[in-house]
Amino acid sequence: MSDAAPKEAYTRPEVLRMLGITERQLTGWEQHDLISKKKEFAFSDLIALKALMKLRESKIPPKKIRAALEAVRQKVGGISDPLTELKILSDGKTIRVEVSGQQMEPLSGQLLFNFDQAELKRLLAFPGATKKKEKEKEELAQKESAEFWFQKGLELEQTGAPVHQAILAYERAAQLDPLSAGALVNLGTIYFSGREWAKAENCYKTALEIDPDYALAHFNIANLYDERGDYGKATNHYLAAVALNPSYADAYYNLALLYQGNGQVMEAVRHWRSYLKLDPSSAWSAIARRELEKLKKSTVLDGKSSRTPSLLR
Repeated sequence: MSDAAPKEAYTRPEVLRMLGITERQLTGWEQHDLISKKKEFAFSDLIALKALMKLRESKIPPKKIRAALEAVRQKVGGISDPLTELKILSDGKTIRVEVSGQQMEPLSGQLLFNFDQAELKRLLAFPGATKKKEKEKEELAQKESAEFWFQKGLELEQTGAPVHQAILAYERAAQLDPLSAGALVNLGTIYFSGREWAKAENCYKTALEIDPDYALAHFNIANLYDERGDYGKATNHYLAAVALNPSYADAYYNLALLYQGNGQVMEAVRHWRSYLKLDPSSAWSAIARRELEKLKKSTVLDGKSSRTPSLLR
């Protein structure tokens, strides 16, 4: 990253790699009308995609997200794109929207935690209730501050700001919220780009301690080990990434390259095929087909095709 002027638009491949999502996932959101289909994306589109990623992590179905967004447009005046104009939250399978400092259930339009005066007096009558409320309020404010610094770090990266500014923003987010695995992964990726392997590894490992099921963290630390020549660890983490997210095309691609480089032809073929099922039409898929064809030809020449005919066809 450098001091270049802020970008006005990002291509699809840039967006996929910056956010760690697949073409299939992006296309799915477009098909469900959660985001407009386009070849180039503005920064506001990245914010919308981040919101969709969080809802996806909570396993909210696309139909439910679309229904909630349509309800918000109907019930809240002047809102055309809730994903970029409002704060979208999820609590388990429930979607909540923050409007003017209050949380709303979008389908019913009901404000949440809207106690009347009698209920407030009853709550405050319990010993320690006030302190508990204050503590919860402080914790919420701290999490919101951590989210602000996380988004700030993302914005600084996207606009080509000096790298140390993004590092400070992500570090601040991680300090405010020690469970912010996302901030640690992004911080690790900055160190990875600067070839500061030890710092990057520490960030990725800490993120995985916080969230062992974070597929992107597994993918990124696998890239690190791959770059350093530790192919055993790289393979294990790529496999963990696809186990957690079977649609992780980039992980299949890198696995295929690793197995091919290590002479494990059958595994390479299997993962090239898995990749091509997820990404059949990009420039990367052309490379994958070329490598797959090379493996088929080399295996036939070596006289090995008779052992595994179904896999090589």
